[in-house]
Amino acid sequence: MTAPLEGVLVVSVEQAIAAPFASRQLADLGARVLKIERPGSGDFARDYDAAVDGTSAFFVWANRGKDSFVLDLKGGEDRATFDQLLAGADVFIQNLAPGAAERAGLLPRQVRDRHPAIVACGISGYGLDGPRTDDKAYDLAIQAEAGAMSLTGSPDEPSKIGFSVADIASGMYALSSILAALFRRTRTGEGATIELSMLECLAEWTAAPTYGAVGRGVIPRRAGHRHAMISPYGVYPLADGRDILIAVQNQTEWHALCRHVFQQPELADEPRFATNEARIGNIDDFEPVLRAALASAEPDEMLARLTSARIAHSSVNDPLTLWNHEQLRARDRFVETTLPTGRAETYKPPFNIDEAGEAKPIVPALGEHDPDLVAELLKRATER
Repeated sequence: MTAPLEGVLVVSVEQAIAAPFASRQLADLGARVLKIERPGSGDFARDYDAAVDGTSAFFVWANRGKDSFVLDLKGGEDRATFDQLLAGADVFIQNLAPGAAERAGLLPRQVRDRHPAIVACGISGYGLDGPRTDDKAYDLAIQAEAGAMSLTGSPDEPSKIGFSVADIASGMYALSSILAALFRRTRTGEGATIELSMLECLAEWTAAPTYGAVGRGVIPRRAGHRHAMISPYGVYPLADGRDILIAVQNQTEWHALCRHVFQQPELADEPRFATNEARIGNIDDFEPVLRAALASAEPDEMLARLTSARIAHSSVNDPLTLWNHEQLRARDRFVETTLPTGRAETYKPPFNIDEAGEAKPIVPALGEHDPDLVAELLKRATER
């Protein structure tokens, strides 16, 4: 068996995270990805930090498995070379500012006008029309605009989400859209024009609380350590002060928690707490009862009861603890990766498609590429 995207050639004019995250996953699935970078500094994400053996952690995360090719797209011989490369590609991705992309002729619709069979994808902050089209849109700006910050944090203070959720959302929709378009192309020969808005992608991810707010006419309160709409579902301390997360999703689990874990069967039918809606409506009364019940036995005994009763619970891990997680290590979820500045372990891609080959464990230095890939793209351009 071969990698799912073996033979697919991708040209990407990308920077930061959203588009690089999408194209990296195409590379993980077997595509050949040629990352076009500006002369001199290249993708500015290369300079975010030097945390991973001298290379930016963000750059390592979003760029494994690609080739880097340096071109000045403003004109001249470099632009002519780029146009030839693009003519040989199956997929084109870009996340330039809309105005810059349009001036360069790199909006997906412009690329499709020249290459009808290509799958062309663009990612912008707000989309290509409307009053916010030309506004700069970095991850935190979109978190704020899309309501994610309003939903995150304590009742007194909003908070950003602790990772690049707007970039990831748009990168994932880019990936799924491109895969769907490639599948259609195998059946019909049609290319595709894909225009993604980071705001729209993250708005989809915040849709459930938005629908609830619209339906009730009330802005949801930030719940901090717990779920805003389900209880008990959140982080609470054991008797020794150690935090765990517990999650109850249905009435069967609620009764098991009261009877077998807390050993208070009468609590299950207490009118203030008998249903999820009642517990949320009386959360200020319920949480002290919940905390007292969790602290009513020695921590190891409480954890054993939770496990025996099949109540979902988990540790609250920091990134260093996660890195050494016994499940990830037991399942060999790491790969030694070559960096421009050294070597480091990175996660294996989570696709887990059988006999699909391994991801290319190399993060390219600026301009580091396989000449055969460039030659193949140029050759395909002359054959189309």
